Amino acid sequence: MSTQNPVFIPGPTNIPQRLLNAMHKQTCDHRSPDFVSTLDPVLAGCKQVFGTTTGEVITFPASGTGGWEAAISNTLSPGDKVLVARYGMFSHRWIDLCERHGLDVEVIECTWGEAAPAAKFEERLGQDTSHAIKAVLVTHNETATGVKSDIAAVRKAMDASSHPALLLVDCVSSLASMPFDMDTWGVDIAVSGSQKGFMLTTGMAILGVSQKALQAMQSATLPRTFFDFRDMLAANGSGGYPYTPPLQLIYGLKESLDMLFEEGLEQVYSRHQRLAEGVRLAAKAWGLSLCAKDPATYSDTVTAIYVPEGFNSNQLTEHAFHKYGVSFGVGLGKMDAKAFRIGHLGMLTDVMVLSGLATIEMAMADLDYPVTLGAGVAAAQEYYRQTA
Repeated sequence: MSTQNPVFIPGPTNIPQRLLNAMHKQTCDHRSPDFVSTLDPVLAGCKQVFGTTTGEVITFPASGTGGWEAAISNTLSPGDKVLVARYGMFSHRWIDLCERHGLDVEVIECTWGEAAPAAKFEERLGQDTSHAIKAVLVTHNETATGVKSDIAAVRKAMDASSHPALLLVDCVSSLASMPFDMDTWGVDIAVSGSQKGFMLTTGMAILGVSQKALQAMQSATLPRTFFDFRDMLAANGSGGYPYTPPLQLIYGLKESLDMLFEEGLEQVYSRHQRLAEGVRLAAKAWGLSLCAKDPATYSDTVTAIYVPEGFNSNQLTEHAFHKYGVSFGVGLGKMDAKAFRIGHLGMLTDVMVLSGLATIEMAMADLDYPVTLGAGVAAAQEYYRQTA
């Protein structure tokens, strides 16, 4: 019966039955006119979600990590310098990927729980009068800490010195759940995936790519074959794929976009903000601290919560899983054993979130955490009741 419970991890997310049905289709010929009529609306719909009218959407059969690799391999050359801040597990992993590709990675170290340091970016880019830095890499929504960064502020920092570097943004756990405005923010490549806000299975990297990034592609010399933008764009131009596409995911993505547009993107964002606030109020009622240090940077898709001194967050999430059949996010990297995460993105309602809060609250009570049973749930209930 536990398989009927929602998951409260920050991705992969719960898959609506409507999307499972959409993906439950027999294989078709991906070179047929039927496939063309499916792919074109998917690419157009994704543009709306990215917030771009001038860029291109490029998809690959891969996870978000594959999207990162596609972003750098199509725009950079061996030895190119990139500027990136490390403030969580996923910015750390992007740094690692760049180093493995032979890039010259300049890292600004930040405290985990902080957002992307726009002021430090501005200072460093202002010093780079020779424009040696070719790209600035930012994680929009740091899933390990529950921190949202201000991408518009990063763009403003870059523009302050008229720096020509590309702006590459990881929006895997924010796109289709939180506002994202690629054109307005001047993002050159936005990297996302199918398994979070789009509510699908893992397996499709979805990228928004600006014209400036496509121009950089012409001189980039990092090796790429599977992730070559040129091959994908050429095939997409005639409604096809350069190799076998993830057919069922494309069917699912078409239906996912229909769901998002039926609800309305602004309502989707509002729903996520409301669900997130209820979770934050529950944590406050438990007397627990959030990993995110500044309320202005609170994520609306995942909340990372410190456990009290002397407790192990991994034991808590394991207990919740084994006794109650519900999954919560474990602490990653520096947060290992110190914090647990509640994912609240994708197909979720306030009623579903309340079930998750009740479960983790029971698990804390079982393990003798200093929490009052019902306190967190009641705080969230009151907020949801007042805002329904």
